[in-house]
Amino acid sequence: MRITDLLKKEAIRLNASAKDKMDAIDQLVDLHVRAGNVIDREAYKAAILKREEEGTTGMGDGIAIPHARTEAVREAGLAFMSLPEGVDFASLDGSPATTIFMIAAPADSSNFYMEVLSRLATLLMEPDFTKKLREAKDPEDVLFAIDEAEGFKLEAEARREEERKQTSDLPEVLAVTACPTGIAHTYMAAENLEKKAREMGVRLKAETQGSVGAKNVLTNEEIQAAKGIIIAADKNIELARFAGKPVYVTSVSRGINEPEALINKILNNEAPVYESSRKVETGTEEKDSLWHTFYKNLMNGVSHMLPFVVGGGILIALSFLVDNQALNPSGYGSNTPLAAFFNTVGSSAFGFMLPILAGYIAMSIADRPGLAVGFVGGALASSGYSFSWIFDRSLPVVSAGFLGALLAGFVGGYVTLALEKLCEKLPDSLEGLKPVLIYPLVGILLIGTFMFLVNPLMASINTGITNLLSSMGTANLVLLGAVVGGMMSVDMGGPVNKAAYVFGTAMLGGGTDAGKIIMAAVMVGGMVPPMAVALSTTLFKNKWTEEERKAGIVNYIMGLSFISEGAIPYAAADPIRVLPSCILGSALAGALSAAAGCMSPAPHGGLWVVAVISNPVMYIVALLAGSLLAAVLMALFKKKLS
Repeated sequence: MRITDLLKKEAIRLNASAKDKMDAIDQLVDLHVRAGNVIDREAYKAAILKREEEGTTGMGDGIAIPHARTEAVREAGLAFMSLPEGVDFASLDGSPATTIFMIAAPADSSNFYMEVLSRLATLLMEPDFTKKLREAKDPEDVLFAIDEAEGFKLEAEARREEERKQTSDLPEVLAVTACPTGIAHTYMAAENLEKKAREMGVRLKAETQGSVGAKNVLTNEEIQAAKGIIIAADKNIELARFAGKPVYVTSVSRGINEPEALINKILNNEAPVYESSRKVETGTEEKDSLWHTFYKNLMNGVSHMLPFVVGGGILIALSFLVDNQALNPSGYGSNTPLAAFFNTVGSSAFGFMLPILAGYIAMSIADRPGLAVGFVGGALASSGYSFSWIFDRSLPVVSAGFLGALLAGFVGGYVTLALEKLCEKLPDSLEGLKPVLIYPLVGILLIGTFMFLVNPLMASINTGITNLLSSMGTANLVLLGAVVGGMMSVDMGGPVNKAAYVFGTAMLGGGTDAGKIIMAAVMVGGMVPPMAVALSTTLFKNKWTEEERKAGIVNYIMGLSFISEGAIPYAAADPIRVLPSCILGSALAGALSAAAGCMSPAPHGGLWVVAVISNPVMYIVALLAGSLLAAVLMALFKKKLS
């Protein structure tokens, strides 16, 4: 397949004009729709804009290559537009874009398609080729110019591969290029580095880690013989194989725009030697902002935690669905053998949730040495152990919840980084002991000490809140319903949530109608966060990423099953917007439930036990009202993706 097989005449617009970057994007998206490449215009546009937020695709020299890989694309395709007067595309060199290709790739694009699209990206680095595109009079001229340039490109690649086989000389400089989507920038950086190296008389080999997987992979022999390695990437690259070699880490955009400067970093011995026990420093010119660094580390933990939440949550929900609540209301979810099996497996998966969150946050910060430290910190946050408990085992232990796990992840990561810094002055003879003994031993000891100190604070918060609720009494059940309902969303499984739940079950144990009303308010408040996330990702698709929308569907089941933890990944990723929305929605649901006199004799089960709840219709109304309020608030607070 050639590039021209992916570019239809209907997707070509010559001598166009655009008011601004957004107008140009709109026109290119419309070309894809007209050509039949895109089945959901808004979702595809949202994916394009999300990619632009990560970094402009205006490459400079009048070229822009916006691109996205999403389920909104029916089949891989291209759209092309020439703009004689240009448009400001936030290009890296400040020049207006006059030649724009927009790439549309399906979420499950085959490697074959992606290789063809990456070939186009490298062709656009040739001035003669782009000149012909700008001078094209009709779509046939565009297609002919592409076909001609691609033919020359394939012939040149074949010659270079043959020359590589015939020569025994190993590369002097190695490179690895990668970008988040792995479509364009990855291959453009590799092409420019190799091209500039040939001009400089330097043998350079570039490995591309794109959406088609790793290509032109560096061998151990090449790594050992090379003077150094350039990492031009905007995503994490495994560096362990480069231990002991000079490694210079920078952005993929510098690989495209400053290849000579990067090559000279290696040739002039300006790159630091990478030690396997610590993360290599990024080039000082390309350091991330504080917020971007925080967000990247946070999302590394959230993305690894999500499968445990989804898998464990659905199994727990199934345990309620197949159980018989009448056998033992207090043991609902585990009364029958099948229910007990689902509940046990699901609860085991849930048990890994907080350690995984903390562990992978720490690993993102401090590389592999941080994983064990963060994992243990997350486990201790989940268990709630403290020094007080050590001396008096009769004292209760209180989980620090997901907020405690977040804290453990970041503290664990930076504790490990501090250890690495302190150990730099140790003798070289101890180098091998650092990752296998010093970092895990001292790091785990330090994070353990920290969490044992922090967990009592969580316990005191929990006790204080429970006492406050008890002092309120039941004189104003509507107000109390709003309070306990809102508390269920504060930390979703943490001390505040647990305080409200324990208060509800204690009230239920009294056998009074007021106690059953409070229990119903507690349960509906805990159902709102996952239901709100599910509704918001369904109703307001342009506010959520494709991955978030997919995972959001599962939250319908979790919400109906009274599993608040389903909303944790969303709350962890965007607490400023998600938590207040959920708290207000849960408070409304709890108040409405109490006002309607809804009573629950069961301490768990969610909507699966609606048959035993008095005034079930109003209970469902309360759930929907609170969930819709939270869903709408999230959508209002969150920034549009399109």
